[in-house]
Amino acid sequence: MKIGVIGGSGLYELKGLEIITTKKLETPFGNPSDVYTIGKLGKNEVYFLPRHGRGHTILPSEINHRANIFGFKLLGVERIISISAVGSLKSNIHPRDIVLPDQYFDRTKKSEEHTFFGHGIVAHISFAEPGCPELRNIIAECALGIIKRDSSKSKIQIIKGGTYVNMEGPAFSTKSESNTYRSFGFDVIGMTSLPEAKLSREAELCYQSIAMVTDYDCWHETESPVTVEMIVENLISNAQLACEILAEVIVNLPEKRGCSCGNALANAIITRRDAISVDTLERLRPIIGKYM
Repeated sequence: MKIGVIGGSGLYELKGLEIITTKKLETPFGNPSDVYTIGKLGKNEVYFLPRHGRGHTILPSEINHRANIFGFKLLGVERIISISAVGSLKSNIHPRDIVLPDQYFDRTKKSEEHTFFGHGIVAHISFAEPGCPELRNIIAECALGIIKRDSSKSKIQIIKGGTYVNMEGPAFSTKSESNTYRSFGFDVIGMTSLPEAKLSREAELCYQSIAMVTDYDCWHETESPVTVEMIVENLISNAQLACEILAEVIVNLPEKRGCSCGNALANAIITRRDAISVDTLERLRPIIGKYM
């Protein structure tokens, strides 16, 4: 089984992980953020990609999400687990808690870059349930088990479900924006996960974000406004927990998927086969080949 992981280089420190090699890929959509680091944990192959590149050189709005997800597809990955930093929009979701979002709200300006389709081929995926419920349930079960076994982590909440509002950045929210998102009932805010979820669905890959809460955005009157230093400090504090969760999830995933993610395009492609150019067919063959 091949499992993709998107996050920082610190995730390579999984207990029992054997690093095998790296793979540099080119895709029809350009270059991914970095090389894919390939390792083995138990009987499963793990493919890591730092979304911001090594050394964190890529802005959220500069990430080539299409190339990143297409690369995972080329490598034969079927499931993707994404680790990212988010701000809390609710008083009962604290820094260092972990949220497993099951919904998204799009506040980006680049939706045309969040699809593999267009330029002569049209498809409309179902996105009412944007994450993979099977993958989310397994992650939640493993994470809760770790928390129960380790009393030093007893104050950390694992929250299954919630809405992730995806802003663009790179600046953090204004207070007006933050309070507006709160009034809508959103749970967390970040800059990266929604495009990954959309493209993973189009590529028929399971996807789930592990959103690590680093701050209260800027709405909380009694807390300091979000800073990079605050984010980094809280990310480092939860990095080990993220590694523990990933390691346990990877060895506990069932070999065969029990969800519908692998058939997301079954009735989604609208364009007639004879109206699609040879070049387009060839470019998207890894994604649409079984339907064409």
